[in-house]
Amino acid sequence: KMPQTPPFAAVFDSSGYNRNLYQSKEDNCGGLYYHDNNLLSGSLEALIQHLVPNVDYYPDRTYIFTFLLSSRLFMHPYELMAKVCHLCIEQRRLSEPGLDKNWMQKIAPKILQLLTEWTETFPYDFRDERMMRNLKELAQRIASGDEMYRKNVHQLLQNLIRKLAAVSQYEEVLAKIDATSTDRLMVLKTKPQSIQRDIITVCNDPYVLAQQLTHIELERLNYIGPEEFIQAFVQKDPLNNDKSCYGDQKKTRNLEAYVEWFNRLSYLVATEICMPVKKKNRARVIEYFIDVARECFNIGNFNSLMAIISGMNMSPVSRLKKTWAKVKTAKFYILEHQMDPSSNFYNYRTALRGATQRSLTAHSNREKIVIPFFSLLIKDIYFLNEGCANRLPNGHVNFEKFWELAKQVSEFMTWKQVECPFERDWKILQYLLTVPVFSDDALYLASYESESPENHVEKDRWKTLR
Repeated sequence: KMPQTPPFAAVFDSSGYNRNLYQSKEDNCGGLYYHDNNLLSGSLEALIQHLVPNVDYYPDRTYIFTFLLSSRLFMHPYELMAKVCHLCIEQRRLSEPGLDKNWMQKIAPKILQLLTEWTETFPYDFRDERMMRNLKELAQRIASGDEMYRKNVHQLLQNLIRKLAAVSQYEEVLAKIDATSTDRLMVLKTKPQSIQRDIITVCNDPYVLAQQLTHIELERLNYIGPEEFIQAFVQKDPLNNDKSCYGDQKKTRNLEAYVEWFNRLSYLVATEICMPVKKKNRARVIEYFIDVARECFNIGNFNSLMAIISGMNMSPVSRLKKTWAKVKTAKFYILEHQMDPSSNFYNYRTALRGATQRSLTAHSNREKIVIPFFSLLIKDIYFLNEGCANRLPNGHVNFEKFWELAKQVSEFMTWKQVECPFERDWKILQYLLTVPVFSDDALYLASYESESPENHVEKDRWKTLR
């Protein structure tokens, strides 16, 4: 039986360090520096060595996650994989002759477990054929030892191939969606009224719309690999300044696709508000979106909530004074207050903590949903990365920083695994993903046609646009 490991969030305790690192290597921790049982730094070689199981040792799960996540700041995953393979084979060569069978029985399940954790948590690393080659080679060596291992190896490879096929399919769907909305935009420009329906006709219930938005959010969140956060910062390794860590590392763009979705939703909200000719219809759309946003808040979908608020705050929308005069704005101000950026988004961070607490004790999937305001999550991780050096003055890798990075990313890992509890409505999803949205210029034009320009700047702009 494989060594079992606890779920992510439970593994990182509140201080960000892990209290139960296996200390069986402590005695000869050549190149690793601990303080109060916490691994704080080490040479890159020693850290790689610490990842590789031996007969009496298996690395702790938080260490595996943290090192696999952060080591890419120093080396390409395929280089790490090659070193791990080399160390495993080296160990076998150094074991006493005649103990080969015994060694195999003791070490094979551990190596297999390490490969399982790697392929399950960072499957996109294996979109690189060099990685795949190394994996298959090591797996082959394990499988040749015993019938049971052969089954496990087969299972591991099947699961990995399934995951990689799923991400390829997802990328194709995204490309199709982009193509459809571009085509529709062309039609919209030539015959504006013929295809443009409006959101309330497609879905008149704000609750249902918030649920469908949550479907899109969770699906897109789910495809982001934890390493995509770190790969955004890969720069040159100071100890080896002629080579950037790896130029060809981008195997995915799920993170960018998710940010694009946020922008699309903001523009969709602004388009829906600016489109109606009549003031009372525009006011009705604003009130509708306020209700959608409120429901997103209740669900724990902070990303859609923020996109809706930013759509309403775009200047073509916020300048519509006569329209806003007809809106009951009290509810909107409460939401804006929740997402107020002052004091480093203090109110939002408090609400996020509340949602996270709720999800930890949840009895249903509905209570488990936490969809963070994504741009802020990226920014937090970015500042954490910028604020601390990857290497200490003695050339050691600053592992203290990597615990903190891993702690933030592991929270995201917990959130992205939630299954969406709401029923899908394909008609609404199709509309949200493919209906054409106005560009900045088109929004201003629609806005000025609804409520005429008020000052010279606006008048000049309107002239230019027409």
